[in-house]
Amino acid sequence: MGGGGSFADSHSRGFLWTSRVSPDRKVSCCRRLPLGPPICLPADQLSDRAALPQADEEDVVLCAIRTCSRLFGALLERGELFVGQLPGEEISLPDNYSAEDKYKIWMRHRYNSCVNCLVELMGHESFQVKELSLATLMKFVELEGKYPLVKAEWKGSFSFPRELLKLVVENLIPCEEDSSLLISRFQEYLEYDDIRYFVMKAVAENIGQVMQKTKEVPLPVYQQNVFSLISSISMPSKENEVVNFMVKQANQEEWKVSKLKEHKRAFERMWLGFLKHKLPTGLYKKVLVILHDSILPHLNEPTLMIDFLTVAYDIGGAISLLALNGLFVLIHQHNLEYPDFYKKLYSLLDPSIYHVKYRARFFHLADLFLSSSHLPAYLVAAFIKRLSRLALTAPPQALLMVIPFICNLFRRHPACKVLVHRPGGPEALSEDPYIMDEEEPSESRALESSLWELQTLQSHYHPDVAQAAAVVNQSLSELEDDISELLELSAYELFDRELKKKATSMPLEFEQVRGLFGKKDDLFAEHFALE
Repeated sequence: MGGGGSFADSHSRGFLWTSRVSPDRKVSCCRRLPLGPPICLPADQLSDRAALPQADEEDVVLCAIRTCSRLFGALLERGELFVGQLPGEEISLPDNYSAEDKYKIWMRHRYNSCVNCLVELMGHESFQVKELSLATLMKFVELEGKYPLVKAEWKGSFSFPRELLKLVVENLIPCEEDSSLLISRFQEYLEYDDIRYFVMKAVAENIGQVMQKTKEVPLPVYQQNVFSLISSISMPSKENEVVNFMVKQANQEEWKVSKLKEHKRAFERMWLGFLKHKLPTGLYKKVLVILHDSILPHLNEPTLMIDFLTVAYDIGGAISLLALNGLFVLIHQHNLEYPDFYKKLYSLLDPSIYHVKYRARFFHLADLFLSSSHLPAYLVAAFIKRLSRLALTAPPQALLMVIPFICNLFRRHPACKVLVHRPGGPEALSEDPYIMDEEEPSESRALESSLWELQTLQSHYHPDVAQAAAVVNQSLSELEDDISELLELSAYELFDRELKKKATSMPLEFEQVRGLFGKKDDLFAEHFALE
């Protein structure tokens, strides 16, 4: 036996090797795995196990993954993989390497081959194979963290298997396949603070590399995968919440990964790197929906989102509606000054405003933006007049919300009540001085008009709408109406409410019909009978 030790010594340490390898025989190794009896595994068979994932049968692949997980998990725990700069597999090793060192180097190469196969299997057609491959790779991440394969640069330095985790992240966000289901399986690992931090770093780096290769051409599938991953990241809000680590370090409190500021910085770079590239329209909307409560609060400098939000607000349509939330946060909390903000808000009022699924969100924000008593009367009057004009074609569920909304504006701005109480004012569209198509509220001549639209709605076919519109005929109370429950009122709820109403019985006095014409002394009743 080579390597300077006896057979008994070798066997007592749990492994057996030969330093003399004949051309027709490869090295054999014997291991005792944690959950089974001793097994003897020739090198060629071990290599085949690492290559087994290429097999067609799913059960064989799953079995091979489980075997690799147990085998290399045990080797990592025992420290039987080579640690440090790994020599190439094809080069001959100097004589100063012992047989044990050569064995560890060879096993480390086998481990690397296994990792590469598992990474490839994350793109397998079977989700079970993908899921098990992901779980095995994350197990290796945890074990490499506890038993590093890289030598510490200095005493007390921190180690984390970043390269292995980077491989996992790269294959979670492929360019040609939707991996949202696998990403949902990965979310449980994002609960670990160190995993979340290095995932954010890896995603930011990957986005830059992929988009540079494609020369900024949008990649809908890739960008959707990236969004699925980064939108599932739940950030801590306090420093003392950063305590859950997969890999424990000796001086944990000194590790930058334990600092909330570093997490925010990585989070910020990741999102800014993602949003600086052109996004598909559908993805644009998804980002704006979560921006105000899931992204902005966790940025070191939320004002860096000003350009993104102002561009989105200028696009128009549903995207502008969704950008309002983020703009409100920046205006209210970070003193953003947006020129012509109310002019743009006024331009968003079109017939679709009563039909889009973001209606509740828009009117909630519009209520906040129009709540200030310092707004000029002409501006508020323009909003009231345009909302009233558009209400003529709105569905009942929207009308039951917008009429109290308009009444609240009258309560906040009494100067606008002239629109209701204007004797001899216009009574039809042809006489109305209000210019509906005018983009500038100050030029719309809204204060010269009257709300004949609300008077028209008093004859609406739906009795609740007619009753709500009739409120303007009376003196409005000082207390504002609570419209929060009406913002998301749907046609289904309105119909269901009508069905649940109990009809009141009314006493009636009538004479039963007699004869052909129903008269009391009908001559025809004597000669004809109704059957």
